[in-house]
Amino acid sequence: MGRVHTQAYARLPHHFPQLPLRPELVTVADEVPGRAEEAAERYGFVSAARDWRDVAADPRVRAVSITAPNFLHREIGVAMAEAGKHIWIEKPVGLTAEDAGAVADALGNAGLQGTVGFNYRNAPAVEAARELVAAGEIGTVTHVRIRLFSDYAAHPEGALTWRYERERGGSGVRGDLASHGVDLARFLLGEITSLTADTAVFIPERARPTGATAGHTLAAGGELGPVENEDYVNCLLRFASGARGVLEASRVSVGEQNNYGFEIHGTTGAVFWDYRRMGELAVSRGSSYQDQPVSTLYVGPGHGEYAAFQPGSANSMGYDDLKVIEAYHFLRSIAEGTPYGPTAADAVASAAALDAMARSAEQGTWVDLG
Repeated sequence: MGRVHTQAYARLPHHFPQLPLRPELVTVADEVPGRAEEAAERYGFVSAARDWRDVAADPRVRAVSITAPNFLHREIGVAMAEAGKHIWIEKPVGLTAEDAGAVADALGNAGLQGTVGFNYRNAPAVEAARELVAAGEIGTVTHVRIRLFSDYAAHPEGALTWRYERERGGSGVRGDLASHGVDLARFLLGEITSLTADTAVFIPERARPTGATAGHTLAAGGELGPVENEDYVNCLLRFASGARGVLEASRVSVGEQNNYGFEIHGTTGAVFWDYRRMGELAVSRGSSYQDQPVSTLYVGPGHGEYAAFQPGSANSMGYDDLKVIEAYHFLRSIAEGTPYGPTAADAVASAAALDAMARSAEQGTWVDLG
């Protein structure tokens, strides 16, 4: 993710030349020996460090990307804000809503901007879906289904990294994927008022890695240890609007590679989006109710930030493009002193829903989000 952020900064002048700020790559930090130096040489950072505290103390640095593991989000985020740095931080912003709130408070107290990595809302088709819903094009929304299925943890020899530990990785698939689902739900339909959830661990043990890891490394033959957080979650949602929802996420779905998307149904129509066909939106609208056809809308220059990347409708965009949009929102927020894109407050709301899922799964009840 550090690579993705760095490349997004480098691409900003190409896609958003009107942006009054130009990012300069000052320093990169990584505790693994040699990794920061390699990144500095590859991407052109002026310097490299082993300790993130050196970045906080560096007077040259005005803004920081935080792409460290979840358990470090709170400590680093609060420290950077107290050091006067604007932050672009990956979700879920800590292990709990309390962690996310601490980062949000630190940013607020310092009068700084904080952008959070809920990148899927940046897809132009998602923006278009939100506009269709808000304009009443599908009538009053009745229900939504949001899915986030992946196989990144499906291999039983996946290494027992920090990601699978409660103390360092937090809430498992809830933080990894369901956090995105909550953000999409709120972005598209408004606030969630209550929920009930069920969770499961399907691969209870994994082998401990013998050295530094990156990504989803395999590890065979090592000492086995317990998987402490969730592989799977399903959740029923109630929205302030009266709409109902289903959110389901899995990190161990064999045969599913980034199968993310949603289906929103209203009283006169529906809208469907599949991340794997990012530039398409399936839309049904009209007055037929029964046997009403579904058409495909190919997003184009009039949707979201599409025009910054492609000249005409139906040309493909990719994952990295969504992160460039996120970087644009981050620097625009700094330049104008006004938040753009998902903020620390959105991270707090998402984390509160994740915490509520855990309570619901434990208690077997509906939980009010207040």
